Amino acid sequence: MLRFVVGAEDLVRTRFALSPVFELHHLIRALQSPHPQGVPEAWLARLRPRFAELAGRHGAGLAAIDALHTPRAGATFFSPPPRLQTIEDDLATMRAAPADGVRAEIDFYLRHRRDVSDAARAVLAAPDALDRLADVLAAAWTALLEDDWPRLRLLCERDVVHRVGELGRAGWAAALAGLHRKVRWRDGGIDLHVRSKGEIALCGDGLLLVPSVFVWPEIAVYADDPWPKAIVYPARGVGTLLEHGPPEPPAHLSALLGRSRALLLATLGDPASTSQLARAYGMATGAVGDHLAVLHRSGLVHRARSGRSVLYRRTPLGDALVAAPG
Repeated sequence: MLRFVVGAEDLVRTRFALSPVFELHHLIRALQSPHPQGVPEAWLARLRPRFAELAGRHGAGLAAIDALHTPRAGATFFSPPPRLQTIEDDLATMRAAPADGVRAEIDFYLRHRRDVSDAARAVLAAPDALDRLADVLAAAWTALLEDDWPRLRLLCERDVVHRVGELGRAGWAAALAGLHRKVRWRDGGIDLHVRSKGEIALCGDGLLLVPSVFVWPEIAVYADDPWPKAIVYPARGVGTLLEHGPPEPPAHLSALLGRSRALLLATLGDPASTSQLARAYGMATGAVGDHLAVLHRSGLVHRARSGRSVLYRRTPLGDALVAAPG
């Protein structure tokens, strides 16, 4: 068991973030592995034709990316510490990584991976290896994750809203209670039931909490530089999304409200803002705002301000309408 020892300053400095490139690495590894963990077969089957086309163009680069992982670790230079960033931010940070550190990590993984192909070794030995790897990841993002990311990001952002609400309502024990079965608050610290062992003090730097899609159903713990101490955990509702796909409004609801309003109402079991919904479903922000105004006037959603955002969520009447049999 690993334990993070938490002080008063750490509680103040703990924050949430998202990591698009972390999700991309997990998805690529699931598609490369004969025994993927966490990504359901339905998702993999949908993406395998795209991955095969990607491999036809970037096979050596994908093999080089795979070479920079072991079952329990991966090179840190191409998974920069997360903030609320985009994939473009991640790749720009990666391209700017110090050359000496990149070369040291590449050499480390090549010493521990005896199964690396000559083509992958050639990519990793090239003077511009970092740019080549970043180019492959950019192509992989476009092929595999770009279309789905707005909905997946919405899921993660809504998890953050929920955790922050729990934190304000009942403190850290409540915020961590439903994080994962392997995470527990105890006596001023966080117990993590993972393979690593020991006790690590956060030393006033705080903790980074990262809701994730493709880490499901497990967690990932970061305790080494350059990442801050971090727990990557499955976002709320991710299991349902991965196994059953994005929410579809019931036919009776679409007939009553129209498909767009029905889709928004079906989505709002958890809070979301106008801009989040617009980004997730590729709709104009103004159109989403108009639909939400109608739903609000009808008593199907309520709204509340959270910081600079206004969040919408179904009312009990809205819940009953969504759950009603056709």
